[in-house]
Amino acid sequence: MSILKIFLILLAGSAAGFINVLAGGGSLLTIPALIFLGLPPATANGTNRIAILGQNIMAVSKFKKEGYFHWKTAILMSVPAIAGSILGSSVAVDISGELFEKILSIIMLFMLGVILFSNIKTKAEKMLSETPQNKVLLFIAFFFVGLYGGFIQAGVGFIIIAVLSIIGRINLVRTNSIKVFIVGIYTIASLIVFYLNGNLNFIYGLILAVGNSTGAYFGSHFAVKKGDKWIRVILTVAIVSMAVKLFFF
Repeated sequence: MSILKIFLILLAGSAAGFINVLAGGGSLLTIPALIFLGLPPATANGTNRIAILGQNIMAVSKFKKEGYFHWKTAILMSVPAIAGSILGSSVAVDISGELFEKILSIIMLFMLGVILFSNIKTKAEKMLSETPQNKVLLFIAFFFVGLYGGFIQAGVGFIIIAVLSIIGRINLVRTNSIKVFIVGIYTIASLIVFYLNGNLNFIYGLILAVGNSTGAYFGSHFAVKKGDKWIRVILTVAIVSMAVKLFFF
């Protein structure tokens, strides 16, 4: 692997980590970036999850240390999410690369709209419940969360926040702690599916994970000093450009 390619993977990972801190949706950059760097779409989709797993393991550890974790809910909702993830990942490795790129480009633009205009987090902060409501509906919803996450992953955090806050009526801190655990667990199942189908590049994934951690570190400092206005502008330009490239070229 060339020095230039290593640098570009680190750059993509850093950008994703940076954006995840400020706005979320970093996978909307890393998956197309890995495709542009030469990985087949299914392999790019699988490889991206190596960095995601590392990121969520660190987040779970942090929430646990701070005492915000809700183990019972997280474990319970992981069960349908794992089942959905296995199914979604199985579909992702079987569809053609060209079709995946077109689906990805459409999802990128849709999730960009969610990032820019959603007030889900604001609503979640008004929810006072420490424990979930509507557990049966949550269980069903998390199967579809896992299905989407297993298929493409990008932007799944926003979906989980919506599900937990609107259906489960859980406050934001609990929501985020449950979210990172569930994503981490179903990502393991998803990685196994991609690995068994030969759609993982561990070297790219580990380099991406390093970049992701670096970007998250600097993003946290930037968030305190500058806020997220400028990063949203940059994110919009980057995602629209890559979505157009994936769909039309």
